[in-house]
Amino acid sequence: MRRYKILHRTYYNFPEVVQLQPHTLLLRPREGHELRIESSNLDISPKATLRWRRDVEDNSVAVASFSEPTNQLKIESEVIIQHYNEAPLDFLVADYARDYPFAYQAEDRFVLAPYLAIATQPAVDTLKPWLAGVWQAGEKIETYSLLQRLNKTINQSLTYQLREEPGVQAPEETLALGSGSCRDSAYLFMEAARRLGLAARFVSGYLHTPPSATDFGSTHAWAEVLLPGAGWKGFDPTIGEMVGADHIPIAVARSPQSVPPVAGAYVGAPGASLDVGVWVTELK
Repeated sequence: MRRYKILHRTYYNFPEVVQLQPHTLLLRPREGHELRIESSNLDISPKATLRWRRDVEDNSVAVASFSEPTNQLKIESEVIIQHYNEAPLDFLVADYARDYPFAYQAEDRFVLAPYLAIATQPAVDTLKPWLAGVWQAGEKIETYSLLQRLNKTINQSLTYQLREEPGVQAPEETLALGSGSCRDSAYLFMEAARRLGLAARFVSGYLHTPPSATDFGSTHAWAEVLLPGAGWKGFDPTIGEMVGADHIPIAVARSPQSVPPVAGAYVGAPGASLDVGVWVTELK
């Protein structure tokens, strides 16, 4: 078991006093048999009224409502977790899905339909010929091995680029540019997996990694694929590895646009500036 402290600070500075509208916060890690929350504190200024709920993906969502006008919004989340996913390869895939290609069982396919639907339908599908370099019809391969091959291919093909601006690049754009952020790589992996007939979803969270010139603290993103018998298993194309104890999930979604850490609006002059910092520290 590993223990981590996650400090996530978000500051919005406004050019003049504004009135804040309700904000949705996705900052609480997803608890389960692999992850437990030891303590959690959410500090918001100006003072906010919080309502907690679960969304359709069972993510934990806080809705902050404000009454006081302000020229700054400060949101500080500090969470201590216990992480038990130290053997990510310790799983068994159902016999019928061990080798690719396979078909999900009818009952599962009904539930998985949103995660099988291809989100992008460009006039020219550049992902299809690109995927031919990863897998060609007729090749027999273990399903996990195929996914890890896709994971490594994206990692080796793209240059990582830290992007602070909101939004996600279309997979075709990411391929054309040869670069992207973690969320762009995760989205490319998702769309490629779906074209292979595999159910995939987007995951937003944190990654425990030493600070570097390209990673000084930020949220992270990866993808999960439903492997029958094993459940949702994570793949991180940014680092080319399977998701393990250094990954801390916050929210999952059918599309990457659905799970920003903080989302909201305000009434007032345009021109707000944003400052975000994330620190993930392993505790003894």
